[in-house]
Amino acid sequence: MGRAALFQMTSGIDPEANAAAIVSAIREAKAGGAAMLFTPEMSGLLDRKRERAAANIVGEADDLVLAAAREAAAREGIWVHLGSLAVRPDRDAPERRYANRAFVIDDSGEVRARYDKIHMFDVDLATGESWRESNAYAPGERVVTVATPLGRLGLAICYDVRFPALFEALGRERCDLVAIPAAFTVPTGRAHWHLMQRARAVEASAFVLSAAQVGHHEDGRETYGHSLAIDPWGDVLLDLGGDVAGLGFVDIDPARIAEVRGQLPSLANRREIAK
Repeated sequence: MGRAALFQMTSGIDPEANAAAIVSAIREAKAGGAAMLFTPEMSGLLDRKRERAAANIVGEADDLVLAAAREAAAREGIWVHLGSLAVRPDRDAPERRYANRAFVIDDSGEVRARYDKIHMFDVDLATGESWRESNAYAPGERVVTVATPLGRLGLAICYDVRFPALFEALGRERCDLVAIPAAFTVPTGRAHWHLMQRARAVEASAFVLSAAQVGHHEDGRETYGHSLAIDPWGDVLLDLGGDVAGLGFVDIDPARIAEVRGQLPSLANRREIAK
């Protein structure tokens, strides 16, 4: 049995303020007995004004939020999953767009895994909201899993949740947990958030941990919240609601994974379908 902490944030346009909030959550998560803390997508900076945001998007080596999280993880002795940060590419990289990148940090402060969001949020909503993530961010190309104190963790980010093929790939890797950090819009969240999170847990026969952004942000957007922890049967174990930022805890029982996979061995029964 291991304990996870989910940090529901209202990230703003100041990376230093966001870093301070994450460091405080790391300290609180450790005090609450968590082996690992999970934060939302774009934990370090949430700013839709691209010219202003550009001044705060740097490479990994210079990212103050990543540095602060690594230092706090080592100091407190806890693993941290930074749901994602906006990261500038290396100087010599052929791709000049940013990466929307998740980090898994161990309890000594070392980065154990990186995952670049694969599916870009390019949509026009009925509310009039229009988003073109691919204008600024390059999509990732790799499925990523990593061993953690809670089990083998598969990585996804927000809009990835709508693409079952990614979760089929994570299921083939026999992940015990899948992280789906997010900054979901309110209309799409109301319609699909709980539905898709539960479906992904059932498909992978794994726990799903989804730390989310919530509320009204400095850049004018509004996010749905409802950070979730879901067990492999699809039962919601934790829902932090859609109103305020905060920290929640959930216990991860590996026996539950074996129990569900024994009752419904869908991963074992999977067959390739001829095209």
